[in-house]
Amino acid sequence: MNAADTAWIMTSTVLVLFMTLPGLALFYGGLVRSRNVLSVLMHTMAIACLMSILWLMFGYSIAFGDGGALNAYWGGLGKVFLTGVTADSMTGTIPEIVFFAFQMTFAIITPALIVGAYVERVGFGFVLTFSGLWMLIVYSPVVHWVWAAGGWALELGTVDLAGGIVVHETAGLAALVVAFFLGPRKDKSKPPHNPGYVMLGAAMLWVGWFGFNAGSHLSVSGDAGMTMVVTHISAATASLSWAAWERIKYGKSSMVGLVTGTIAGLAAITPASGSVTPMEAMLIGAIAGVLTQEMCGLIKNHLKIDDTLDVFAVHGVGGIFGTLMIAVFGGATWAAQLTTLGVVAVYTIVVSTVIVLLVKLIFPIRVSEEDEFTGLDIASHGERAYDHSS
Repeated sequence: MNAADTAWIMTSTVLVLFMTLPGLALFYGGLVRSRNVLSVLMHTMAIACLMSILWLMFGYSIAFGDGGALNAYWGGLGKVFLTGVTADSMTGTIPEIVFFAFQMTFAIITPALIVGAYVERVGFGFVLTFSGLWMLIVYSPVVHWVWAAGGWALELGTVDLAGGIVVHETAGLAALVVAFFLGPRKDKSKPPHNPGYVMLGAAMLWVGWFGFNAGSHLSVSGDAGMTMVVTHISAATASLSWAAWERIKYGKSSMVGLVTGTIAGLAAITPASGSVTPMEAMLIGAIAGVLTQEMCGLIKNHLKIDDTLDVFAVHGVGGIFGTLMIAVFGGATWAAQLTTLGVVAVYTIVVSTVIVLLVKLIFPIRVSEEDEFTGLDIASHGERAYDHSS
């Protein structure tokens, strides 16, 4: 065991959990209307709890176990409930239990990202059931393909340091699938109810992303230091390019737009953060801020899919773009990157569709029109975020 590596990955584990709680919760919560903010916080918190348990039970084994003859495709069930994992077990230079915890935070945030696609109109039972099945059946096998020893995508030469494919592509495409079956909101005219929450959440995500990307090296090294720098530069550049493009189009730069650009830059640099220089990261961020902004309009206005908080446009497109940039700047072949992106896309769309169709047979995917008008805070959870009478 290397004490420095272990301390850094334990710290990174905290940082990545901080991205979801409270970072993503506040970012998404501020973007919805006031009558739905608690439902978003509830979805995020409940998903974090459920994914933790399911990762312990089955997810970690499927993702990082030894699948024997089928090891190229899944990790098997040899490590369910952490069977065989003790305080002395090692993954590289860190205890395996620390590696388990670090990867658990990724299994938490990935289905939590999908929340942004279905806010303000989704049934709570559907949210938890879909998220749990999706993490086990879609996310965990893809983790094994791309990150686990012997996984077919890793053997092919695919490079994805921290999740452009594993996290952002899968969550973004699943968000499109759920939004398609859910249908659009009845009222889409209201602006974000609390831009301050949005900025605070984005800032927390930015800070936590250093653990997300640099922690994925699983060591304290110059490479991890470079990853921190390029992560920051891409986020900063994408923030400004989004704001500049917004001003060119509309005459004003919004704060919500600026920080959405931040997240786009972070998503885009995630897979490439171990493969590019600061100047290349600046270019990735500059393009990502404009590209993802244009995709937001394309999804809603042309495809007519109400991906409410632009999960696919920001995370999905950003992650896919960053994955391709590794082939541009070195470190991976076009064949490996495109093949894995394509296979993961088809697998995610098909299996996510099947999960949606099965779960909606048991739990209503959408609340009633009356509950949607009342707001999910009261209708689903019996609480209000704000007392407007006082």
